[in-house]
Amino acid sequence: MAVAITKDMTFFELMRTYPQSVKVLQKHNLGCIGCMGAQNESLEQGARAHGLDIELLIKDLKSAVE
Repeated sequence: MAVAITKDMTFFELMRTYPQSVKVLQKHNLGCIGCMGAQNESLEQGARAHGLDIELLIKDLKSAVE
């Protein structure tokens, strides 16, 4: 099964589809589990807000869920 993680998906969608992604988010200091913005904020928006490289974040997420 191909992993379909994109910068446009929301944090909520990511965590619902790939529960194992939570550990990666925590590693990058993203407290998305308790954040109300997780339902509407895209991975790209969150990465930008936290000064993270979106491409590296997606790479880490894909590695964790494959």
